Amino acid sequence: MNSVIASQHIAAPHLLPNSRLSPSRSSISPWNTMSSRKRKADDEGSGGDGDERMSTSPSNSPAITPRALPRPSTKRMRTNVTGRPLGLSRLLETLGEEDMRNILRSICDRHPEVGAEVVSTAPTPSVSSTLGVLNNYESNFRASFPFGGRSSSDYAYNRVRQALVELLEALKDFTPHFLPPNESQAATSLSYLDGATEIIHRLPDWDTFQHNRHKQDAYEEMAKAWASVIREAAKRAGGIQLQYGGWDQKLSKHNEVSGGKMQEAINELRGSLGWMGGETASPSSGGTADSMSIRQQLLNGTFGMGAPVRVGPW
Repeated sequence: MNSVIASQHIAAPHLLPNSRLSPSRSSISPWNTMSSRKRKADDEGSGGDGDERMSTSPSNSPAITPRALPRPSTKRMRTNVTGRPLGLSRLLETLGEEDMRNILRSICDRHPEVGAEVVSTAPTPSVSSTLGVLNNYESNFRASFPFGGRSSSDYAYNRVRQALVELLEALKDFTPHFLPPNESQAATSLSYLDGATEIIHRLPDWDTFQHNRHKQDAYEEMAKAWASVIREAAKRAGGIQLQYGGWDQKLSKHNEVSGGKMQEAINELRGSLGWMGGETASPSSGGTADSMSIRQQLLNGTFGMGAPVRVGPW
């Protein structure tokens, strides 16, 4: 029986005098025990700072500077949800020069009072702008000629007749604007007449005599216009613009190129120069001598006698 008791004491470790831990406590590693003690000591030494660091929000951290984000724009672009016509200002931006003229002409035709207001407020046409319009008509006339064949034939005339009539009608409409009393400056009137007469010189001479009546009528009207301006200029400032502007030479050249079609204007110039006594001036240079020679011939009625006559480049 004593042996049995002795074996029981040996088989029960918790009954041994040197055993203070239970089997479950004895299985824990000493390294784990040291780690837990160290963590406990750190926690006690921190005094709860760990909890405070864990509870601190990143947004309150002094290492991060708060930056204001840009506010989203509240203005929204207008979207074309439904179709609609263009406004007047946008519509006018799309119109060309010819379209604008046609629209304005149509409005003035329907509303005469609008046409009268346009005439009263529009700037006065200049010589250069008017001659530019006439040159455009002449360009259209040139472009109407057929390719090949004679440019003076009846076939060519029939092809360009409409463009020729439009050019001559424009010439007939613009010329009175530059005549007295509508235009008071003789230099402006003579500048226009000089350029307009050059356009008539460039018109072709047709094979059929009847077709040349357009050019003959144009010369006749232009000669009357020159005479009107010369007559009025002679009444102002002693006709000094006629005497020293070189217009006597230019008119003499036009009369020569036209084959004497400007004789009415030449006669008016001759009378004006005689009234001013231009033949008594003494020349001081070669150019002045030529001018005086032309004046003397005009006064004597002998200008152009015996000289060859050129009838334009055609």
